Amino acid sequence: MLYNIRLKITYDYQNTASSSRHVIRLLPADLPNEQRLVAGTTTVKPKPAEWINRVDFFGNKCVETAFHKDHKVIVFSTEARLNRFTIGYDRERSAVFSNLPRNIIEVRDLTARSPLHFISASSLVPLNGETAAYAQQKIIGNPPVFDLVCAIGQAIHDEFSFDPKATTVETPMRDAFIGRHGVCQDFAHIMISCLRGIGIPAGYVSGFLRTIPPKGKPRLEGADATHAWVSAWCGPDLGWIEYDPTNGTLVSNNHIVIARGRDYFDVAPVKGVVRTFGRHETKQSVDVIPIEN
Repeated sequence: MLYNIRLKITYDYQNTASSSRHVIRLLPADLPNEQRLVAGTTTVKPKPAEWINRVDFFGNKCVETAFHKDHKVIVFSTEARLNRFTIGYDRERSAVFSNLPRNIIEVRDLTARSPLHFISASSLVPLNGETAAYAQQKIIGNPPVFDLVCAIGQAIHDEFSFDPKATTVETPMRDAFIGRHGVCQDFAHIMISCLRGIGIPAGYVSGFLRTIPPKGKPRLEGADATHAWVSAWCGPDLGWIEYDPTNGTLVSNNHIVIARGRDYFDVAPVKGVVRTFGRHETKQSVDVIPIEN
């Protein structure tokens, strides 16, 4: 599926900022056999005094920017064309749950996608007895890890309420879990904690989700969204699969990857420090437009 993607994030500060520094991850990833970035640019207004392109530990492309002059508004924009390939998972290659601990012990890989980086607590995903107990209830017999990942993701989708007003980006994962509500970031963190709690390596994926308007209704400009879902390791033969607990589905070619990490802290679209005081307002607009191949 070929897409044109437009993203704009605007930060409007109540009081003038004298300086700021940001790390941004806004451009879709170029991933062999998953998606191909045909073309893409990221722009920032006003023009930063510093601009450094780099790749982080997990292989995500990012940009470091810095502003040394007074500014009150910053606009981060990305435009890209991308081909997202159809994703298929061979369930039969999944390890069974009882074999997974041995499979993990035998891993000798320490590169970015090694499951060893995704089995412990991380900045925003503590190992929590409550989430582990919740996941434990979903284990029936000795299932393939693939089936267990899907069962836990589906349970979160069925038993938790999507509520944009219930949490903020700073809400602890446990609060969202206890309240049984939140947004995609919360659901992804909860699912990761559930999976790690029972020994399944799991990580966080940030990206875009194509939304399809109701039949007969026009597609609204800016109506698509940045999104988050989960990557889970199902053993050495199948490897990583991705599941979207917000929508209760395996990831499809409607999901476009920006970055992967242990949790939101690793892949936040915009992260930084600002020298100012008072509040700020953030606005976001996303368009994911399918193009006929």
